[in-house]
Amino acid sequence: MQRLLQKTRGDKVIWSVVIVLSLISLLAVFSSTQSLAYRMDKNSTYYLIKQLMVLGLGLLIIYWVHRINYTQFAKAAIFLYIISLPLLVYTLFFGTTLNEGSRWIKLPVINLTFQTSDMAKLALFMFLARILSMKQGVIKDFKKGFLPVLVPVAVTCALIAPANLSTALMLGFTCCILFYIGRVRVKHIMILAAAGIIGFACLFAFSKITGFGRADTWEQRIKSFVGIGDENADKKGEDFQVLQGKIAIASGGTFGKGPGNSEVKDFLPHGYSDFIYANIIAEYGLLGGAVVMFLYLLFLWRSILIFKRCPFAFGAFLAVGLSITLVFQAMLNMAVNVHLVPVTGLTLPMISMGGSSIWFTSIAIGIVLSVSKYVDEEVLDSKKKANAENKKKEVNTIKKKVTREMPEAAPAI
Repeated sequence: MQRLLQKTRGDKVIWSVVIVLSLISLLAVFSSTQSLAYRMDKNSTYYLIKQLMVLGLGLLIIYWVHRINYTQFAKAAIFLYIISLPLLVYTLFFGTTLNEGSRWIKLPVINLTFQTSDMAKLALFMFLARILSMKQGVIKDFKKGFLPVLVPVAVTCALIAPANLSTALMLGFTCCILFYIGRVRVKHIMILAAAGIIGFACLFAFSKITGFGRADTWEQRIKSFVGIGDENADKKGEDFQVLQGKIAIASGGTFGKGPGNSEVKDFLPHGYSDFIYANIIAEYGLLGGAVVMFLYLLFLWRSILIFKRCPFAFGAFLAVGLSITLVFQAMLNMAVNVHLVPVTGLTLPMISMGGSSIWFTSIAIGIVLSVSKYVDEEVLDSKKKANAENKKKEVNTIKKKVTREMPEAAPAI
């Protein structure tokens, strides 16, 4: 264990945030899966042990990835992005259907299902970090600078949107933030935003006409959020999940009812995944919810510090891009839980019960820590070189001073 700790590098605050989020995840998942375990005829600790194994493997992934020099990910970015595109196409047409959308594919032999959009997000930001770093000299030019970074974003979002619109919108928004940080012209970013709105309108119309896609689900969620339609929708159970989320948050108060003491957790659908934040507030109160939000913001702040200290553009864009998408997803999930935005289906990173989603998030965190690790080493090497040069200058100064003050030798008789 001591050797493992000695080999662990990177930002210590980010490591601490990840460990605390993992502990919160275990408490929240164990509390919210009791009724699920009963319905599935499982032991009460079944899902806790499963989540413990998933998080344990996730921490090992973070440790393994953070020991790789982040410059190596520039080479892997192209390969991963090229692989992600056919996987998205396959998922769109042949993926496992969940909530009327094809989002998952099942790997043969090992019987593991994973969401290809998670892999596509990771691959896209690695690819964008590479292109943005290479195009900094011409990034203001539309054809030479902006178009090469626009096309990957447009293609990826277009393939994700029909089955998972919330992820596509989140991805497009976070890419716009990364473009702004990468010195892309604001008018070019506005063009991308306008193209996204037009693309969504076209996709919605196409889905309504052909029946391919989830236009009815999107329409129902927006109407439910703004309160248009049947006034008795809650009584009929059409907005049961949102209603139970509100009850869970209202019952929590300031300090909550304590671990495992929330009654709403047995009625809240997906209280262990999409609506786990509402369950956390019910048991730990607004104070507990604020702590979770603070942890994600702390992670973002430390990543921004890494971005500012990184001497190379690729590492800087890589760290800030991956951290922004992770934290933005967390904020969007929390906004859904407190009913600030329509239901999206996005999970709370490193807290919601999951498998492959936690592992892909772990890879992203490992890459951020890899940038931090090698930035710290570069800064340390620079300080050592500077100290060595200063010592050398001091020695030379002392030698010159001694030479000047040394009395001349007496002439020989």
